[in-house]
Amino acid sequence: MMEEDFLKHLFQQEFSKIVAVISKRFGLQHIEIAEDIVSETFLVATETWSEKGIPVNPAAWLYTVARQKALLYFRRNKIFEEKVIPNLNQNNYIEDNPSEISFTKQNIKDSQLQMLFAICTPAIASEAQIGLALRILCGFGIDEIAEAFLSNKDTINKRLFRAKEKLREEKIQLELPSENEIPKRLDNVLRIIYLLFNEGYYSKTQNQILQKDLCIEALRLAVMLTDYTITNLPKTNALIALMCFHSSRFDARIGSEGELILYEEQDEKKWDKALIDQGIYFLSISAKGEELSTYHIEAKIAYCHCTKKDTKEKWEEILQLYNQLLFINYSPAAALNRTFALYKADGAQIALHEAEKLKLENNHFYFILLGELYKDLDRNKAIEAFSRAQTLAKTTSERELIKRKIEQL
Repeated sequence: MMEEDFLKHLFQQEFSKIVAVISKRFGLQHIEIAEDIVSETFLVATETWSEKGIPVNPAAWLYTVARQKALLYFRRNKIFEEKVIPNLNQNNYIEDNPSEISFTKQNIKDSQLQMLFAICTPAIASEAQIGLALRILCGFGIDEIAEAFLSNKDTINKRLFRAKEKLREEKIQLELPSENEIPKRLDNVLRIIYLLFNEGYYSKTQNQILQKDLCIEALRLAVMLTDYTITNLPKTNALIALMCFHSSRFDARIGSEGELILYEEQDEKKWDKALIDQGIYFLSISAKGEELSTYHIEAKIAYCHCTKKDTKEKWEEILQLYNQLLFINYSPAAALNRTFALYKADGAQIALHEAEKLKLENNHFYFILLGELYKDLDRNKAIEAFSRAQTLAKTTSERELIKRKIEQL
């Protein structure tokens, strides 16, 4: 019997490629047809390969069947002759055979990049963009997307349907924006990739495989941008570096019982040295430009955390980086992290004065920080803060972690 894991991995790997190529050829308004064609192709593959075995080149087999199914569908419904050919532009016109669907390596890459920019249009809300990216660009199933968002299938299906309707209404084209428009649109693309990464790294789902897959896919999309001069910018490389540094500690964050392990308690031997080295490589490349983005600063902060040394000098550097980050782009989360760095650099009393100004009353991380700051100053206030954090915490692993802290007090 054919390995289910192999087919699932192949589906996730090839789904986005085939959907992107078919959508590029016949228009983004037919994206749902492209999805159906890919699903039918994999159904045929499952049935055929179960009987005859997996072919030498499974991807090429899928491309051939998907091409045949796509051409049959569009010709049968007269969509190709009546609607596609009259609207063909120079970017997707193939002179020797206008009906050809090209699965060359370059056309796949181009189609996926164009799809990435199309999905990240400001016309669609961020949450819907992430959902579309997971489905169309990463090949995740509706069940997996629903689990990632802690939602249900009906809600996700409706969200994706509305997002695709928006693509049609706004007449979004599957093409790269103009050279002048790229830098502005790239900011949104990078933001969505980072949000996708965070859906995995700070995930509320208990499915660790899904968490890791989300992070891997975000990294893959970001690395894809480096294949093109116009999108291979310093901020792109800075984001890749940031994600590499965070991902390097992925396996050390979760214990054998599924419990959350804080940075200070992590086993450094479980950190992925190769990913740290990759992060250093991309961070060095990102320094070649003149622009200093938030990704540059966050990547440098993440790099500082790639060593367990707990010195005043280290935390003073991190504190200065957070000061710089807040000056460029203030956020409550960055302000909270800056206060922790202040605590490590200058002590609990000074940090407590700053923390009380934040007043993030609905943020469990805020009350965890207050608990840490109070634990050596006022045990009752520390327990009170941790108890409030436990009430607000979103996941079982976080609640268990906070419970341990209360018990220690």
